Amino acid sequence: MSQPRIPVRPVDDWTDEVDEAFSALRAHVPGGQAAATDGPVARPQSHILGIYAWHPALIRGWMPFSNHLRNSTLPDRVREIAIVRSTWLGYGEYEWAQHVRMSRAAGWLTDAEVEALSEGPGAAEWSKGDSAVVRAVDELCGSKNIADGTWSELEAQFSRQQLIDFVFTVGTYDMHCMAFNALGLELEDGMTGFPDEHRPADHRPAEHRPAEQRRDR
Repeated sequence: MSQPRIPVRPVDDWTDEVDEAFSALRAHVPGGQAAATDGPVARPQSHILGIYAWHPALIRGWMPFSNHLRNSTLPDRVREIAIVRSTWLGYGEYEWAQHVRMSRAAGWLTDAEVEALSEGPGAAEWSKGDSAVVRAVDELCGSKNIADGTWSELEAQFSRQQLIDFVFTVGTYDMHCMAFNALGLELEDGMTGFPDEHRPADHRPAEHRPAEQRRDR
């Protein structure tokens, strides 16, 4: 699409209701700081929150769950493997770019592991346990389930709470891909997006491409 379907809401247009709805997230926004209790609220500038800002009721319902996923029982590295692979598969460029940047900066993923996440569970970079995690992401995003053999490999690594958090994390970011692609979420200045060869129009299965693209292939 040539422009966002839902544009970022300018921070100067935010209301007290929007500020109140975002209160649970202020300490966690990318690059942000907790707002001082006796000063003006610091309004985050990110595009994703600028879309949420149109809908304070959604913010109030969504942010507690989003904060749980950010601080769930999963190890940071496993959480980021799940998110980066899910958003790669779903062409969720904004979330992919954000989490690749965060993961590299925090040391959760190496450059080689980020590259391996574009290849999949068969990449030489993965241990057997890592491969099972990546394969589970592929199965969830592809068939909306996890094969029994893959599940058994996950059970050998994670507690029941971690297994639940893993499934909900993958499901959430798969949903993010759909939602933000439909709404037209754009990258912010300075974000490094997908490599040129990884574009939905080039890589979607033929049956999922627009008719005019199917005729050309």
